[in-house]
Amino acid sequence: MHCIVDSTYIAICAFVRKLDQWLPIIDEVLWQPFSCRADFEFAELAHNAALNKDHTDDLLRLIWRIAEGHATLTFKSHRDVSSAWDRAASQMTPFEKHTITARHKREDLTFDVYTRPLWDWALDLLQDPLLAPHFVWDAQRLYKHNGALYERFYHEPWTADRWWNVQSSLPANGVPFAFILYADKTHLSSAGTVKAYPVFARCGNLPVDIRNTDGLGGGRMVGWLPIVPEDSKEDGKLSYVNLKRVVWHDGFLKLLETIILYAKTGYAHLCSDGIVRWLYAFILLLSADYEEQCVMALIRGTNCHCPCPICLVPSDKLYDNASTYPIRSPEDAQSCVELWKKDKVAGEEVLKKRGLRPVMNVFWQVPNSNPHETISQDHLHVYHIGEWGKHLFGELKRHAAALGRSAEKKIDDQFAAFTRWRNLNHFDRVTNITYSDGNKLRDISKQILYTTQNVLTRTDDEAGYALLRCIASYLHIDMYVSLDVHTESTIQAGKAEVLVFQTHLEETDPDATKNWNFPKMHASKHIFDDIIAKGAARNFSTRLNEKQHGPIKRWYLRQTNRKDIANQILVLDHKSFVAEFICSRIEFLDEERHKLTLSREELEDNDTDDEPFEAHLHIGSPLRTLTSLAQVEEDNRSNRAFDHFRKKLATFLNHFLPSHNIPLPDGIRWLKLSAHDQVS
Repeated sequence: MHCIVDSTYIAICAFVRKLDQWLPIIDEVLWQPFSCRADFEFAELAHNAALNKDHTDDLLRLIWRIAEGHATLTFKSHRDVSSAWDRAASQMTPFEKHTITARHKREDLTFDVYTRPLWDWALDLLQDPLLAPHFVWDAQRLYKHNGALYERFYHEPWTADRWWNVQSSLPANGVPFAFILYADKTHLSSAGTVKAYPVFARCGNLPVDIRNTDGLGGGRMVGWLPIVPEDSKEDGKLSYVNLKRVVWHDGFLKLLETIILYAKTGYAHLCSDGIVRWLYAFILLLSADYEEQCVMALIRGTNCHCPCPICLVPSDKLYDNASTYPIRSPEDAQSCVELWKKDKVAGEEVLKKRGLRPVMNVFWQVPNSNPHETISQDHLHVYHIGEWGKHLFGELKRHAAALGRSAEKKIDDQFAAFTRWRNLNHFDRVTNITYSDGNKLRDISKQILYTTQNVLTRTDDEAGYALLRCIASYLHIDMYVSLDVHTESTIQAGKAEVLVFQTHLEETDPDATKNWNFPKMHASKHIFDDIIAKGAARNFSTRLNEKQHGPIKRWYLRQTNRKDIANQILVLDHKSFVAEFICSRIEFLDEERHKLTLSREELEDNDTDDEPFEAHLHIGSPLRTLTSLAQVEEDNRSNRAFDHFRKKLATFLNHFLPSHNIPLPDGIRWLKLSAHDQVS
């Protein structure tokens, strides 16, 4: 068959595809089903920018405020926005770049370190008028009556022993300024080839409800450490591992340089109460998983003779928490390193015996910052990911698999049928899935006894039943560690449960090949001592700090060109820091303006005021004569803790009494206090 269209000859330079002629588009509502063209363009922009629900709602609210004349926008281009950020950046302490040099095989290697000068960051906090009233300076020992006697209780760091001991060593007018530091490598790319090593800081002098947030006064990235590249020829060699430790500690020194002087001499600061105090910087605690603890303490890790960063427990006795071993000391470590410098053979033998590396520890240069005291056992990695996630849970699944698929299905079905609770992950199955999320593993442990007690029975699997008893004891320890307020009784009960757990562990399957001798098993020996020294475990948990890896990964994926990522990410982090600072002032201004529109009665009844009650209570004090609430407020007008005292007392009673099964008077549902009500 031949084409019937006549051939046409066209010069190659003039050849183009000829488009068919179509009728012009005359439909003027092509954006339907969107209501208008602007709606479609906004929806497309939100989609292309991957805005989530909250971001979309915030942007729409801003647009409507501008459209309705309640706000003004002056930006006309990206350049305008960038210029505004550049001007705002100077309000907070920026990052600085340093270069360190380390010698390896007669070659000088250079590495870049980025730090936000630590004392300058502290001054940002100290000079913030919104934070100033919340700083706590003096150590406290608090006691409560348990019905028989007074016993001490612990929660914030300043209620624990380490703060007390540090302050006792300072001059009479000196108070501690406490730094909480966290460091951990993280993968930025899904393939794991791009890594970051951020360092985060928190101020131990601020209350936990401020300190453990991501906002003003909360955790802040203060360092970006270098990572020695992997080398297939060198990896595993002692000299290359030591090089990595030298680079880490030299890099960390750049972060600590600004506080070393003030740790020795103090820094005069006029506090919000009008008193000039000498602030002595010190590292209250180091929050890290076991791998980073080994780097911080400069020990050789799991396979060395003494793998604990706190004490000199032998490597074959890590399971034995009934025994006590000498605590490590900086003086002993320094003498070993000095010996190694003079005599490599003799020094290496002494270092190896203690599991130490021949490197000078940066923390030795900071007074009151003994690394073996500051390193803290982490609730997340020791228990939820460690003892439970990698060991007990794995053993339980092994026992379930040995009973057959019907046993595994029964466990999964009972997980799926488990009642849903707020803030508790729900699982449809667990026996054939591997979890790495510590929060999910923690929630599985909370449900495991209810879902396996009729599967791993003494009749069907005696060793599995013994394992369940061991898991029950583990959950008791986890419960005690999780408490936000500890007493001497709960700490002693927790220590006793550690020994019960060890006993149950020894009763599990004697023929099993599972080895329970590993460092995280030994961590239970120290965690309750950490609570006595540093307060509740939430003060040193890595859970909150690991959450801060999330923004770094999002910035890398969405807002960098994958080159020179440190500079780009640190600029983005600084923008977030400045934005938090400005947002805190805007929120405070809005709140104050709102208060001006309220009458006195409305202000007293305003439920948005959730400021915690901060007065000092002395349980067991002799009763005084009755005084009206109005008189209490009048007598304490100069004391900020008594602001809105009536409202605070009413709120406390309305929550405390029902929660302790004490009915409110006359069957009322909400107790209101008048100015004429009396207290003693």
